[in-house]
Amino acid sequence: MRFRLTAFGLHLLGSACALTLVLGGLYLGWYRWPGWYLTGVLHILLIVGLVDLALGPTLTLIIANPRKPRRELARDIAIIVLAQISALIYGAATLWQGRPLYYTFSADRLEMVQASALDAAENARARRENPTLAPHWYSLPRWVWAPLPDNEEEAARIVNSSIFGGGQDVIDMPRYFRPWDQGLPKLRAQLSAVGEIKYLSKHEKQALATRLSRLGLAPGQKNALVMWGNSRRAIVVFDPATLTVRAILKPD
Repeated sequence: MRFRLTAFGLHLLGSACALTLVLGGLYLGWYRWPGWYLTGVLHILLIVGLVDLALGPTLTLIIANPRKPRRELARDIAIIVLAQISALIYGAATLWQGRPLYYTFSADRLEMVQASALDAAENARARRENPTLAPHWYSLPRWVWAPLPDNEEEAARIVNSSIFGGGQDVIDMPRYFRPWDQGLPKLRAQLSAVGEIKYLSKHEKQALATRLSRLGLAPGQKNALVMWGNSRRAIVVFDPATLTVRAILKPD
């Protein structure tokens, strides 16, 4: 039994180190709050964690028989490790493709933009026309202003294509992005008090008002805006004077 437990412990330790290294790097780089919440990646993490931390070491515990020939034991463990690595690569690749690259303000809303939403040709064009804010493979999440272009015909085409044709919105076109600070005057005009946000239920408004009070913020101030993500949303609360982000809160 000691042999089995030793094999199990070593396998669990190795799996935990590999998982921490890969997922920890993705978390620290791209998925810190509110990234992990808005992308809804918890189910991917659960699958990877189940295979790498539960299933793999448990199978090793079962097959680690000290009387089994070492070559056969090594083969069996190698098969288990290969399955774990495959699951880890799948999870890491999925997280990489869906990593948050931008938190954008455009028109009247805040939206998260994931790497998977950006077209390769559009990215290449952005690197030529707007290199400062263009996405690269190493880019970390940035807060940007995404206004419609000054050309009225081009702006109308983007709006119509997005609404009626299922085409790209301006938040998917990094060539039009501008520094966050330049959009703050327009952002200020869109702020609402938590109790006035129409996308929130009565219960959510009450819960948020309580949390704002605990943070020392006035619930009745026009200081909040909804941040839209991948089927989820958060409430971004700004300092009314400086428009710096004071808090990003789950609505429930």
